[in-house]
Amino acid sequence: MSAADGMTRREALRGGLAGGALLAAPAVAAGNSGDPKALAYRGLIDRGVPAFLGIRYARAARFDRPVSEPVPTAPTPATQFGPLCPQRNPMTPAMSEDCLFLNIWTPDAHPSARRPVMVYFHGGAYNWGSVTDPLTQGPKLAEQGDVVVVTVNHRLNLFGYGWLAPLGERFRDSGNAGQLDLICALEWIREHIGAFGGDADRVMVFGQSGGGAKIATLMAMPAADGLFHTAATMSGQQVTAQGPGNAWRRTRALLDHLGLAEDDGAALLTLPYERLLEGLEATDPVLGGSLYFGPTLDMLHLHRHPFWPDAAPQTRHIPMILGNTRHETRAFIRSDGPVVQGLDWQNIAERLAPQIRIDLPADWVVAQYRAQFPHWSAEQVFYAATTAGRSWPGQVIEADARARAGAQATWVYQLDRPSPIDPTRGAAHTDDLPYVFGTLAAPGSYSGTGPRARTVSDAMITAFAGMAHTGRPGLPSWAPYTLAERETLVIGEESIATRNDPRGWERELWARGPYIQPGS
Repeated sequence: MSAADGMTRREALRGGLAGGALLAAPAVAAGNSGDPKALAYRGLIDRGVPAFLGIRYARAARFDRPVSEPVPTAPTPATQFGPLCPQRNPMTPAMSEDCLFLNIWTPDAHPSARRPVMVYFHGGAYNWGSVTDPLTQGPKLAEQGDVVVVTVNHRLNLFGYGWLAPLGERFRDSGNAGQLDLICALEWIREHIGAFGGDADRVMVFGQSGGGAKIATLMAMPAADGLFHTAATMSGQQVTAQGPGNAWRRTRALLDHLGLAEDDGAALLTLPYERLLEGLEATDPVLGGSLYFGPTLDMLHLHRHPFWPDAAPQTRHIPMILGNTRHETRAFIRSDGPVVQGLDWQNIAERLAPQIRIDLPADWVVAQYRAQFPHWSAEQVFYAATTAGRSWPGQVIEADARARAGAQATWVYQLDRPSPIDPTRGAAHTDDLPYVFGTLAAPGSYSGTGPRARTVSDAMITAFAGMAHTGRPGLPSWAPYTLAERETLVIGEESIATRNDPRGWERELWARGPYIQPGS
């Protein structure tokens, strides 16, 4: 998703739903002789599950590659989340460039347990976000899925993805530093997760939105080869990375906004992070709107695009889940906002055109939808078209690319169940998170906590944990994806069942034009 896509939910978390302290703190019992221990770390019990929070996995100088952190020899508390990477409008107030920390929930912190490991990378595009989000804390998933859950914070925006290599050798790793952080975290997991009851030979990475895009990028990075064995992306794809030309245009826009010369690398190394964050207010010279950051095709760490012209060969053998929600854009194009308020058949094409990422005539698109779905309102057409022409194509391209390359272990899902909390929301971006983590009652969840929500959550935990355990989703009725049938698990209010090509008409309509990955 683009840098402007996630503001609604993030701002709600900061303001209306809960204060920063509540968001950062799990429900814990700590400070007694029964606290869990692993290596030199002393953890706590979080909602009945042993947890180790704020474990440092690396350190990094600004814009440089991370350096792995040795495990301490002295007793070390692991009872609080680490700080967020500096960002605009953070969920919680604690921010620091020293942000390379991970968190672990485990049913049993004993080396003999050897449970599969599920490693979560957070969303927020590449610009913001944190695993301190209550929706993505791991005790329920660890307990019910019988897995070790790890969540990872890393560098973001300018600090993790700013392309500064033209400024000299000191900045050679800058454009993909955030990806290198994730690789470093996976290396730490490979070396040490056994002490927490995990099996380093069964590591599954999963991520939502930007987290899924980071996983897609890792699937094409040689340094990540062999560090994970299964993967799942949730509304997050990365078909292509940005090229160095567009990346440098963005850096120049940021430098100009800060009033710095284009060759002033020294200032970028010495200015306080608060000052550098002001540069994120620059207008993106390629996309317009907020400044985009993301992985760069630097030919140093990333040698090819993740899913163009085909699926990266190094990970075609890895079993993978790809998912999206039916009404993605209802999460970040508000129905009570200026884009949708007053929407009618006279102005819909004009308002639709800037929201789609496939360059088809907007008036023609509207006419096709009206002919196919004559009972739909202008608002229904708008959200269907923006989802199918913006948020969904990357998933289709990636699933098709894997199938075309002969990757047989691919499963696709579509969340259709509308929110019972906000009926106007439908099944929107992020709405699958509480089902997978079992965090139905967390701030920011739109799932509700009734019987159907629990049934859907049980199914999704079974599916994802099953993938971690065996390399296949834990739902036998979920058929693998093929080009012939495009099998998709549709998760709805009334049923959870595999359907063939459930949005085939929309898929074919939008296939008439090339999808341009935002940022690239």
